[in-house]
Amino acid sequence: MRMLIIILAVIILLIFILQSFTIMPISKTEEQKHSLVRKYKDFEIRFYPSATIASINSNAKTYRDLSGPGFQKLAGYIFGGNEANKKITMSFVMPSSYTKDNLPKPNDPNVQIKNTADEYVAVIRFSGYASDEDLKFYSEKLQNLLKENGITSLGNYRFLGYNPPFQFIGRRNEIIVAVDWKEK
Repeated sequence: MRMLIIILAVIILLIFILQSFTIMPISKTEEQKHSLVRKYKDFEIRFYPSATIASINSNAKTYRDLSGPGFQKLAGYIFGGNEANKKITMSFVMPSSYTKDNLPKPNDPNVQIKNTADEYVAVIRFSGYASDEDLKFYSEKLQNLLKENGITSLGNYRFLGYNPPFQFIGRRNEIIVAVDWKEK
């Protein structure tokens, strides 16, 4: 029994050490530029300037149905699945040094390169591995918070995930929605 406890403790320690090494490089990954406009108790308003993104269209009905296949298609593009065989070490929002015009063409016709519009968004953050239930819960929570504060949402609620699937500790997720915001 004592040997089993020691083995378990060593395994847990190794997992913890490996996770600390994965968090360090991830924290150096460029995120989409934005500015904090206003911080509320449970959410915030941000301004996101236009960015270049790689995206796919899907008939998936749930996040669970989309996350695996969608990630594989986009990861294939950013890890060399493009006409220039060029690797882009960034997730789905492209590094700011790239534009729609200087990115290589994706090999997969389902991957689309486009520019987003400037927008003000409301953001609510949560941790852990995101599920369809989490997305629904936090979308509804954000929707209620916006109503309570007299802020009008515009369009669909969107999910932002910042961590690779192998990162267990310190996961960051956000639900965002465009809002009708006038600078005050």
